[in-house]
Amino acid sequence: MTRTHETPPKKDSNAEQSAAGPAAPELPGRFITPIAFGTVLQPLNSSMIAVALVSIRDVFDAGTSVTWLVSALYLATAVAAPAMGRIADVLGPRRTSLAGLLLVGATSAVAPFAPNVAALVVCRILIGIGTAAQYPCGVAMIRRAADRLRSRPNNALAALAVCSQVTASLGPTLGGLLVGLFGWSGVFWVNVPLTLVGAAVIIWWGPADPPAQRGRGRLAALRRVDPVGIALFAAAITALMFWLLSLADVPQWWWLAIAVPAAALTGWWSLRVRDPFLDVRLLGQRALSFTYVRTIVTYTAFYCVFYGLPQWLEETRDLGPVGAGLVVLPISAVGVVSTLLANRLQRNRSPRAALIVGTAALCVAGLLLTVPGEDSPILLLLAISAMLGVPNGFNNMGNQRAMYAVAPAERVGAASGLYRTSQYVGANLAAALLALVIGERADDVGLHRMGLSIAVLAAVLLAASLFAALRERRS
Repeated sequence: MTRTHETPPKKDSNAEQSAAGPAAPELPGRFITPIAFGTVLQPLNSSMIAVALVSIRDVFDAGTSVTWLVSALYLATAVAAPAMGRIADVLGPRRTSLAGLLLVGATSAVAPFAPNVAALVVCRILIGIGTAAQYPCGVAMIRRAADRLRSRPNNALAALAVCSQVTASLGPTLGGLLVGLFGWSGVFWVNVPLTLVGAAVIIWWGPADPPAQRGRGRLAALRRVDPVGIALFAAAITALMFWLLSLADVPQWWWLAIAVPAAALTGWWSLRVRDPFLDVRLLGQRALSFTYVRTIVTYTAFYCVFYGLPQWLEETRDLGPVGAGLVVLPISAVGVVSTLLANRLQRNRSPRAALIVGTAALCVAGLLLTVPGEDSPILLLLAISAMLGVPNGFNNMGNQRAMYAVAPAERVGAASGLYRTSQYVGANLAAALLALVIGERADDVGLHRMGLSIAVLAAVLLAASLFAALRERRS
């Protein structure tokens, strides 16, 4: 499906309205539920494992190697998300999503029988690949359904954002319950029924793919996926992620020496083939490439809060894991509300409006993190947590809508996969930043430095958004 009927990228704020009409209805709920359900798997699996690491370490006498159970999933997802998105663009998002669910379910069923931590790491990589398919496939299914029904995707995109925020925040709580009932294997077992239910609802209600090709047509379609381009991109992003991970301890610059030429080869290859996996000409679109950069910076700040604040609450405020979890719970609750408000704001406005609100709130929230100390009352901490939830919904919805609006319809899967990769690049940058400003123990000084860092990042994003809005008004 071409995009000749859509508004040019410069007017990305209302791309979907140009296709569906300003008074078009929202995408029906029967499509939203199956699309959104599968996207809970990745944030759930990334956060549940945190409460199982101690048990796994004790059972296998593994020491610090258990941390690879966390890093392996992030690495696999960062590499696989755009690849699975490209496969969805070529073979169909519904089929690709179902294949990813099958991989997650089968791997999770055998993971509890792993003989050692190395085998569990392999399982986590496979789970990362399977869960990586769900977000880009979800966005691609939304795009197909919205174009076919001439509907607006606002509520569907908001559902993806809400599912991601809620499950990421509730993951440690659910994981603790599962570990308490079933041991560490519970965080793997839970994926089996979730994938079965997810597959069932997609089969029954998910938007249909085009008819499957057969014989030579199927082989031609597989060649269009561009396996060489995927391999080159995988080498580049894997080396980059390993380098970013090393920044938290001793920087390993030789990883960067691999990432840079691999990225250059990826660009060179994409200019040689007719249908590349990663079209560098697409990244030449300023609106899309800037969205990825903005997403990296935004999620650097987000993951600083996600990892740094609970650490301070446990180590300096002495609240323990349960108390820390309860104090940060308002971040999730308010994040859901702010997502719904951002969705409402964007119905007739540019994504820029949500981004301005989100980055301004993030700047204020960062400055508020410079206030508390080890004797601060719980009510103050809860109020700051609530404020930290405000920017999450606005920034997530603004960046997601900006990407959706300017990505070509035939490549929306790959584009949304790169959007997911940008988030995990931000996660690793956050780990490096926390090592720099907090160090080994999160004391009051470290928390205040983290807050100032977040405020500076938000101020840069806010200035960029205001400048872009002013330039749009003048043009």
